[in-house]
Amino acid sequence: MSRKLTEDELIRGFDEALANGNIFMNYQPQYNHSTRKMIGAEALMRWNDPDCGYQSPADFIPVLEQNGLIHRADLHAFEVICKFLRFCIDNNINPVPVSFNISRHDIFEHDYVSEIEKIREKYQVPVKFLRAEITESSTVGGIELVISVLNKLHECGYLVEMDDFGAGYSSLNVLKDLDVDVIKLDMRFLSGDLAGRGGTILSSIVRMSKWLNTPTIAEGVETLEKADYMMSIGCNYMQGYLYSRPVRDSEFVELLKNSQIEAILPSMNLIETMDAKKFWSPDSLETLIFSNYVGAAAIFNYNVITRDVEILRVNEKYARELHLDGDEDEILRSNPWNNHGAESRKIYEETMKRAIASGETETCENWRVINSKLCGENKVCIRSSIRVIGKNFNDYVFYALIQNITAEKVNYSALFDSERRFRFASEQANVYAWEYNIATKQMRPCFRCMRDLGLPALVENYPEAAIEMGIFPEECADDYRAFMKKIDSGVEHLEAIFPLTVGRIPFHIRYTNEFDENGKPVKAYASATLVVDGEKK
Repeated sequence: MSRKLTEDELIRGFDEALANGNIFMNYQPQYNHSTRKMIGAEALMRWNDPDCGYQSPADFIPVLEQNGLIHRADLHAFEVICKFLRFCIDNNINPVPVSFNISRHDIFEHDYVSEIEKIREKYQVPVKFLRAEITESSTVGGIELVISVLNKLHECGYLVEMDDFGAGYSSLNVLKDLDVDVIKLDMRFLSGDLAGRGGTILSSIVRMSKWLNTPTIAEGVETLEKADYMMSIGCNYMQGYLYSRPVRDSEFVELLKNSQIEAILPSMNLIETMDAKKFWSPDSLETLIFSNYVGAAAIFNYNVITRDVEILRVNEKYARELHLDGDEDEILRSNPWNNHGAESRKIYEETMKRAIASGETETCENWRVINSKLCGENKVCIRSSIRVIGKNFNDYVFYALIQNITAEKVNYSALFDSERRFRFASEQANVYAWEYNIATKQMRPCFRCMRDLGLPALVENYPEAAIEMGIFPEECADDYRAFMKKIDSGVEHLEAIFPLTVGRIPFHIRYTNEFDENGKPVKAYASATLVVDGEKK
């Protein structure tokens, strides 16, 4: 029958327990819940007294700490871990990185990093298989020394984890100061309803960790419901009884032999050419540019599974472009999809998918209905240029520039209706009509142009293609080229008489340019009217 050892018995039996292996390590594996692959394990100290049985870590570890024995126990634990990893390597068993705990006594009273490096080198274990774990409580009373120890660990190649994040009272402040590589979340947040305040806090921590480029591991996951919830908010790495209890080294070896293994990845892979993290620094050049020089810009997150969009940051110009009178907070609080109809949302999601696939900037135009307290309801057409700047499993972070082109679209629609009516009338008279795209040099002729002049439905490289076809006689080709250069340069209206076809039939040719919101010519509408005896007919 097991019995709890007294404090005196623990102290007196400590040396013998170390020598006889009664203080040993159990290993609790960690998994990627989305792939079911093992990504690491935590080594947990255990004490099995031959006479009184297993002792609870909650009983013996405080005694070791209070009596100055925990440092020896931690070094013993580290050596046991190194022996185990050496065994795996020598026997062609693929190991996973193992996390080992560091106490505040290791940090404040000893040259701990040098000591564990001697042990690691003794067993020739690659540092990539070892991860150091600190707790928030270990930082109390000397953050500068803790930072110094973390820097030494990083210099030696160790990854550093913050254990039990959220269990203390100043986790965010500690995280601000400490450059940790992995955050381990305390699942006591989810002891109640998943939809409660704890779930909201965890979701916020996971999102924050992505922008710190720091993976998160959920500790104490015991049910599939909790695992699925954590995965839904972006935390895929799990440790807990759902997958495995802590096991002895022999059982852990069998798990390694029968498990697929993968590496733990950074929480947010940011595009190398753009340091998106700096958008969160108020003093960075990126923020200065974002706020003042790039036009109407936003950063948003899109989940390809849930298809949810969350606006993370906007500048003042973005709000003004949407006719929200600079109310950035209104945008951040709202659901972006509320402004989109079904067709508009489809267009935007297809554009995001193209941006994900291409890795380049993709552009779309769609109509949205914007509702604001000050301006009421407005229907606006927005041209969006978007690019992926970060990704994490199912989440993609986009950088977007927008342009309100409502006036351009309304003007174009009116012009199109006018042109359509004109073309219909031209079919009943000696009038030819066409449109000319200045950027692409494409010409689209009316039906009579195609019927009478043999033009295709789309003429590329205009006017050269029409000149080669003999539409413009050779002796006036240069004059027409000069005429078209004026159109390309942005002359609002232009007209002249040119002979057309091999018959040198005179036509009165008129052009009217259409301009974008920046005053740049984009398209010209043209007509040719037959001239008889110097008069238009």
